[in-house]
Amino acid sequence: MALQVGRRALLQAVRVQAATRCLGSARGGAAALSCSRRYVGFVKVSSVSRLDGHGARRYSSDPKEDLRVRHLDGQDAGIVVIGLNRPKAKNSISKNLVNMMMEAVEDIKKNNKVRSLIICSLVPGIFCAGADLKERAKMHQSEVGPFVSKARALITELGNLPIPTIAAIDGAALGGGLEIALACDIRIASNTAKMGLVETKLAIIPGAGGTQRLPRVIGASLAKELIFAARVVDGTEACRLGLANHSVEQNSCGDAAYLRALELAREINPQGPIAIRMAKLAINQGIEVDLSTGLAIEEACYAQVIPTKDRLEGLSAFKEKRRPHFKGE
Repeated sequence: MALQVGRRALLQAVRVQAATRCLGSARGGAAALSCSRRYVGFVKVSSVSRLDGHGARRYSSDPKEDLRVRHLDGQDAGIVVIGLNRPKAKNSISKNLVNMMMEAVEDIKKNNKVRSLIICSLVPGIFCAGADLKERAKMHQSEVGPFVSKARALITELGNLPIPTIAAIDGAALGGGLEIALACDIRIASNTAKMGLVETKLAIIPGAGGTQRLPRVIGASLAKELIFAARVVDGTEACRLGLANHSVEQNSCGDAAYLRALELAREINPQGPIAIRMAKLAINQGIEVDLSTGLAIEEACYAQVIPTKDRLEGLSAFKEKRRPHFKGE
């Protein structure tokens, strides 16, 4: 009952809380990894590709390769990496990209073996430049509203994923690109990244959740300033404002944020998957309501982990002084 109350309360007033910390540079071990690390293994399988082996980084104008999905294996099993791959269009959001991302998000939602998601770019120097304005210019006015609604629905579904989601921002994340990142639980930016909701420059407003998520992340007053002025900030400033959890010094390969995101996903991976999902649910719902209702939501989420085999495994591992092996059961 408490959980149902929490769900109904999602539309109530927001209590914005910001708790962030900045990192000045990437960790030495991660920074030393190969430049091609994030691209190895991305191979085309279907309209949404998955990791089946090892392949070289290749650019293509084939719309079927606009998005690539990599399922890591070995010790990283459970980590999924979505790579935006529209180099000629700066990863701008097109009809095709929206459809492919929606398909990928739906697949992840149905897969209980996925423990965390990283969204990154396969194009150096860019995360996502926002809407594909060339495609938008060719749309009839009657098409614009439905397209924006579909993009908004995609980003909402991304935000509703039950697993931890991390945006690795190694380049420009503007407009809709930043809205994608804002829908993620955690944002990691290189110090050279550029981030901003710049829609007012085009006499429009953020239309895929930016006006709602940015205030929840950095507070209403700062969000108004950035949106009204269409201001773009770098990764260091984004971290100071609370827009990014971490700012890392960019490396010569241009993938410092991705490497830090991978480190973080590896920290999350060994933890109890059901507990992580319930913790995310409790935080996301609780932050929108008053403290009393939030505590009721937490209690309801806690009740979901009590009967799990993972909880018993955690107790046994603690008693036996060994690492637990959680199965999500």
